[in-house]
Amino acid sequence: MPSISMFFGIIVYMYAVENKQHKLPHIHVKYQGHEAVYSLVDSEKLSGDFPKKQGRMVQVWIDLHQDELLADWDIAISGQEPYKIEPLKR
Repeated sequence: MPSISMFFGIIVYMYAVENKQHKLPHIHVKYQGHEAVYSLVDSEKLSGDFPKKQGRMVQVWIDLHQDELLADWDIAISGQEPYKIEPLKR
């Protein structure tokens, strides 16, 4: 699973050809032993346990980069490695 971004200790992954668990475009995030899955459509958490503050950062990042993330999703489900996306900055 390639990492597509990292910011403030949050690592963002997009599985290549992984759309069985959640039928909609999504990312996986990890932070200090916590893991969650977020929708790229509405930036809502689909599953997992994630700290509230870091979850809000993920949602803001998704909103800022939604077009790029959806393009990466299309690339990933076609079996190719997604591109890196600019991290969230202060």
